[in-house]
Amino acid sequence: MKIGIIAGSGQFPIIFSQAAKAKGYSVYAAAYLKEADPVLKEIVDEIEWLHLGQVKRLIKFFKKNNVPEAVIIGAIRKTRLFTDVRPDIKAISIVARMKHTHDDGILSAFAAAIEDEGIKIRPSTFLIPELLAEAGIWTKRKPSKTEKKDIEIGWEIAKKIGRFDIGQCVVVAGGSVLAVEAVDGTDATIKRGGELGKGDIVVVKVCKPGQDTRFDVPAIGVQTIETMHAAGARTLVIEAGKAIVFDKQKMIELANQYKISVISMEKK
Repeated sequence: MKIGIIAGSGQFPIIFSQAAKAKGYSVYAAAYLKEADPVLKEIVDEIEWLHLGQVKRLIKFFKKNNVPEAVIIGAIRKTRLFTDVRPDIKAISIVARMKHTHDDGILSAFAAAIEDEGIKIRPSTFLIPELLAEAGIWTKRKPSKTEKKDIEIGWEIAKKIGRFDIGQCVVVAGGSVLAVEAVDGTDATIKRGGELGKGDIVVVKVCKPGQDTRFDVPAIGVQTIETMHAAGARTLVIEAGKAIVFDKQKMIELANQYKISVISMEKK
């Protein structure tokens, strides 16, 4: 069995590759320079380092190795999309057909172009479903009444901005939205909200309505809690079954140490 990974930054490509190898897969990584962890080279069977925009080279790499399916996994710093891209003809043709270049639009068009070449794109969690968040309050500290109201506001606003494919995260305090995620990412959004809220802020991170959950699903981990603590955040809300959680036990222990509430919600 063979699986390809289109690897960005963070620990997810490494975790996925290790899980795939443990389940008997040969792993072929198309890894982005200045994004993917060099450690990946020691885990996978073969690796091809690429610049953002080298779509034709990526497809050629998978076809050369007879890779029938792949996952799009790990983060790409969105600010790099404006400063450090080397698009080939294939990439230019993908973008030229798009009405806008928001996150999901780019990824969906990219995935479609790869599938047109006979390489199926699988959900990034198909080998490790245990990373998906289970519903419940995970921490000792529970949200206050005021925070519960902010959670409701944050959830509604996050879903609304998600419909426009803007971002996945909002920061709320005292009934007011302090920060909305854009190209700067979740950590920067939490920091901006913390500067305005002066503590006791609520962070809500959800899946966008209609989002293609094969890729770019919301992810949290120890770093999220560290960022929240530095920003004075007291509550984190994620969407059950639609968020990926890294190092869950460590994350919960740290949240308890900092007296931060972590809640995984199910909401229709």
